[in-house]
Amino acid sequence: MSATHHRPDQTLPPLLDADLAACRASLAANSRTFHAASLLLPPAVRAPATVLYGFCRLADDTVDVEGGRRLAITQLRRRLDRVFEGRPQAVAADRALAAVVARYAIPRALLDLLIEGLSWDVEGRSYETLDELQDYAARVAGTVGAMMSLLMGVREAPALARACDLGVAMQLSNIARDVGEDARMGRLYLPRQWLREAGIAPEAWLAAPRFEPALAGVMQRLLASADELYARAASGVASLPMACRPGINAARLLYAEIGREVTRAGGDSVSRRAVVSGRRKSGLLLRAGLSLWPGRALLEAPPLPANRPLLAAVAATEAPPQTAGKVDFVIDLFERLERRERQTHFGRSAA
Repeated sequence: MSATHHRPDQTLPPLLDADLAACRASLAANSRTFHAASLLLPPAVRAPATVLYGFCRLADDTVDVEGGRRLAITQLRRRLDRVFEGRPQAVAADRALAAVVARYAIPRALLDLLIEGLSWDVEGRSYETLDELQDYAARVAGTVGAMMSLLMGVREAPALARACDLGVAMQLSNIARDVGEDARMGRLYLPRQWLREAGIAPEAWLAAPRFEPALAGVMQRLLASADELYARAASGVASLPMACRPGINAARLLYAEIGREVTRAGGDSVSRRAVVSGRRKSGLLLRAGLSLWPGRALLEAPPLPANRPLLAAVAATEAPPQTAGKVDFVIDLFERLERRERQTHFGRSAA
């Protein structure tokens, strides 16, 4: 599948330098793993991907900072109304998102599903089974995988399903890493059925979270589920434009490595937080740049049931019109911004 490049509709609002810079700063500060992977993406994808992350980060923070109030969810939905009406709030993330969703024909339903997942956090929803947990992960992360695929010009169902798999797998890795941190905030994402099968009473454990040997088995089950999805996602990489493959490979490898760090710690992510070392990250980034022709054996695997609403949302939305020309407004903007940053860094070094 070849990449498709589209010239932006000239009626779109401009994506302001300052707005993109604010989104990039949020990415660098709040997600070192995703930021490292994004550096391997071509500018035409990296810039709008940074915008998507900026809005997702803002949405997540709004729910957390507002104390999980339902009002925060209502406000986010109103902000999305304005974004899709083309009159976003005067906030960097909103203005930038309005330009990106219009430019790449990103369905409103994907962002609605993401906010629905955040609303489940507000409700304090618990997850009895892996299927229920995957429903949550599909909303808060599978949606991001789907939107990333659209930024790369890939809308075909098989490849899109693998992109959603990657998002869900990454969320499962995050859940495995953050078990202790989440528990101390009163949140428990591990399937409660699994906990009871391991002899752990979920509510009692949540009241006094601690690592115990029985928990290690639960963690391994979760990480094994993530690894199955990472394997499926690898088959989708070959459907992406060649320039995009290193960055998506990097995301896949770096997040999977988080799970391996949890395994190396004996499954204990309660008393410690798994961190991938800089040296290991460098090795994985190199591997990401070399694994450009992965096998496609699992490309046609049936979609994860939790991801089917995401695929339906994309199928119901027309792709942006294809037009001649290779110059995209985000390429020019991103390159200008990077030149400016290099000049600023050089000036400081010279001083």
